[in-house]
This record gives sequence, structure tokens and C-alpha cells, in this order.
Amino acid sequence: MATLLLGGGAASPARPAPGARATANGVTVVVTLLPAADGGRELRATFSPHRAGFHVYSIDLPDGGIDGLGIPTRLSVRGGLTAEGRPTADRTVVGLRPAGLPTELPVYPDGPVTFTLPVRPTGSDEADVVVSYGACGASRCLMPVTDEVIRLRLG
Repeated sequence: MATLLLGGGAASPARPAPGARATANGVTVVVTLLPAADGGRELRATFSPHRAGFHVYSIDLPDGGIDGLGIPTRLSVRGGLTAEGRPTADRTVVGLRPAGLPTELPVYPDGPVTFTLPVRPTGSDEADVVVSYGACGASRCLMPVTDEVIRLRLG
């Protein structure tokens, strides 16, 4: 887990946005805490499959998948942050029918997808970002990741 340094000021140095990353089972997740347009804060989490042709499952996939296939993408916080809504994705869901299976799975288009979650700081200097996800291609699916904790230093 590495801390990202984002931002920078023109005239005076800006404090970098808190960020962190984790990589497991063919996907890298980068999380960043940013100011929101409404004056609050938002957590952005970008899920990037390492291989072309692989898709992250939809956040709206049911908990048990469809016919037992797939794992929904999940994003939550605990500790120094409290969620103030549900995460939203920057990409529209498409259908993927893996080879040899009769089931179409809701996934995001090939490549990275970014989720935004409105949050409120609770006063602690650290927060845990908890993610679950899986990635699938037309002929193969990668092992899912369940409840991976990404530690985010807030101060």
C-alpha cells in the first residue's frame, strides 16, 4: 500500500489529497479523498483491471451474483469516514456473456471504472476503505477479492 501524492498549487504548495492503493487478483484500486462540489468530501475509488478485455462487475449485481456467477463491486468506509450516500459509477453498465455460459453478467466497459462516494469525516486521523470486486473477460474470470481493507491516512 503506497500513499499517493496528488495535487499541487500554483503560488503556494497545496496539501496533497489523502490517497492509497491496493492491488490483488489482477485489479488495482486507487482511493483518493477530495473536496466535493457541495462543500463536503467525496471518496473516489478507481478499479483498474490489469488485462485488456477484463471488466469489473457492476455495483448493482445482487449479493449472490446471477445464477451464482459474479461478485458485486462494493465500496464502503469505516473509522475516520462515514458514508453519506451510495457510491455511483462514472461508466454505464453493459452486459457480458462469458464463453460457454447462458448467463449475461452486468459489468462496466473494458478498462478502469471510478466510483464516487459522498463521505463525512468523523475526526479520526485514519479511515478504512473496504472494497470487494471481481473482474471477468469473455473467456476467463479472475478470483474475486472480498472485504479488502485499504488504510487511508486523513491527516
